Amino acid sequence: MQQTGQMIANERRFGRVNWLGLYTLGQREILRFLNVWTQTLLAPLVTAGLFMLIFTIAIGPRRGDVMGVDFTTFIAPGILMMTVIQNAFANTSSSIVVSKVQGNIVDTLMPPLSAGELVLGYLAGGVARGLIVAIAIAVALWVFLGIVPQHPMAALYFVIVGAALLSGIGMVAGIYAEKFDQMAAITNFIVTPLAFLSGTFYSVDALPPLLNDITHGNPIFHLIDGVRWGMIGVSDSSPLLGAIVALASTIAINVLAWSFFRRGYRLKA
Repeated sequence: MQQTGQMIANERRFGRVNWLGLYTLGQREILRFLNVWTQTLLAPLVTAGLFMLIFTIAIGPRRGDVMGVDFTTFIAPGILMMTVIQNAFANTSSSIVVSKVQGNIVDTLMPPLSAGELVLGYLAGGVARGLIVAIAIAVALWVFLGIVPQHPMAALYFVIVGAALLSGIGMVAGIYAEKFDQMAAITNFIVTPLAFLSGTFYSVDALPPLLNDITHGNPIFHLIDGVRWGMIGVSDSSPLLGAIVALASTIAINVLAWSFFRRGYRLKA
């Protein structure tokens, strides 16, 4: 009888998946960035526009074609993807680290949500933010530069997978960081260099052989290269290889985030 009572107490009465809890967490993460849209959506769009303007004025006229397209067209998909991954990372990492610093992470851990449901809930916010930013920039590129996606479904795939990858990295970073300066160090010394040194503003074919090989090992390179192929039809590497590497990296990092949530690593006192 005691064993039976224990089993009943531990049973998830809402079924194998807590759909209501998962929906609520995802909704919270989406509303969190929508409530401050001028900071989370408008500001990145302005930054992306400034990147395009500065590089076009400073380098564009003298750079010539890159991989058969003009320099402005070449860098546009890279800036789009760079903005997506930065915002996806910021959404999950800031949500977790702020909750930890303020001491209310318990409000997320106490409800009957499994580790997988926590990962999916945070992913919903990061991917939604990245996707909204991507769509807004893509529309701006069409209006001002006349860039129409050559392979729209491929571009969408890389945007979603890229947002999911950086959302997962953001979860891992947010769980690991104990305070804001640790989070800033991860952003400044890991995420930003990976984004800038991954072919955003140049073709990796111009790099020395060693740096070229290192760059091809960077999953963010494959994200940017894949979006470039989806947007303008040119790429440094095989889009199929990039799709596989990006998906495998996304699964791996989110499994790591799942293991952190499951063990309560740096989350439970």
